[in-house]
Amino acid sequence: MARVYNFSAGPAVLPEEVLKEAADEMLDYRGTGMSVMEMSHRSKAFDTIIKEAEQDLRELMNIPDNYKVLFLQGGASQQFAAIPMNLMKNKVADYIITGQWAKKAFQEAKKYGNVKAVASSEDKTYSYIPDCSDLDIDDAADYVYICENNTIYGTKYKELPNTKGKTLVADVSSCFLSEPVDVTKYGVIYGGVQKNVGPAGVVIVIIREDLITDTPLEGTPTMLTYKTQADADSLYNTPPCYGIYICGKVFKWIKKMGGLEAMKAHNEKKAKILYDFLDQSELFKGTVEKKDRSLMNVPFVTGDADLDAKFVAEAKAAGFENLKGHRTVGGMRASIYNAMPIEGVEKLVEFMKDFEAKNK
Repeated sequence: MARVYNFSAGPAVLPEEVLKEAADEMLDYRGTGMSVMEMSHRSKAFDTIIKEAEQDLRELMNIPDNYKVLFLQGGASQQFAAIPMNLMKNKVADYIITGQWAKKAFQEAKKYGNVKAVASSEDKTYSYIPDCSDLDIDDAADYVYICENNTIYGTKYKELPNTKGKTLVADVSSCFLSEPVDVTKYGVIYGGVQKNVGPAGVVIVIIREDLITDTPLEGTPTMLTYKTQADADSLYNTPPCYGIYICGKVFKWIKKMGGLEAMKAHNEKKAKILYDFLDQSELFKGTVEKKDRSLMNVPFVTGDADLDAKFVAEAKAAGFENLKGHRTVGGMRASIYNAMPIEGVEKLVEFMKDFEAKNK
């Protein structure tokens, strides 16, 4: 069977050459006589895998020496609790709500302290990023929290909020490694890897060392204490070894492709093809304010639920998978992460043009 064009929001498309390389090494990883799935996380072979992965990520993102890189489990959602548990010295935090994941993080943090929403775009189904240039940040706030790219709603911060000097914490799950980033602007930058980087099961947390504390909130589980994980170099317990191995391969693939500048150019080119078509289409409409559009997730609708369903069904039959939109937005969503080839987007647009001609 031929491979489909997979527009899933996550778990999502991975680079084909990475999958082939992993397949070649499945039964015998580099002369060890075993798969990475079978080897001890304490072995020399795995030690090299995780250290190389960290080093490659540091190079790709220019991560300064005073930041720790942690390969953890529990997905981004587990960090919704770990962040307040570890960072709440004053038990105060401000959240900007730009979608379902920011809202879930906000609701989780409320269990641990005095947390308020300082801005939200819920009034228009999260179809824009609110103005964050002069927010009412609490003087006692331990941090300000954002979800930088909103997978469901297709919005992305083009400018980081003015946090009035407070630590910025960002969930970058769906824009991770899609473009260059200045890590020094964040106290914590983290993401689940299953959209742009690897298989589900790994979350990468990049945290400034001064935020790693001996004294998290009382009752914080050992496993959710950043110091536990940092002191053990992500090996306190058995990590998601195979997932980390694939992430390492994807880092090398991105380096080979020219790094994050090249990725950004590639992603802008792909997104432009789709947005340009949506902007002139008489049938399909994008749902996001132009200035806040994501390069990674593109929601669109026809305005007719039956027609949307027909489009999704016909697209699937034509080899375009996972185009159904999230139930809170409806319609369609094309997630066009790093590994989505440009021809995938070109062919999707051709298909959309054809569908429009037949269904206008």
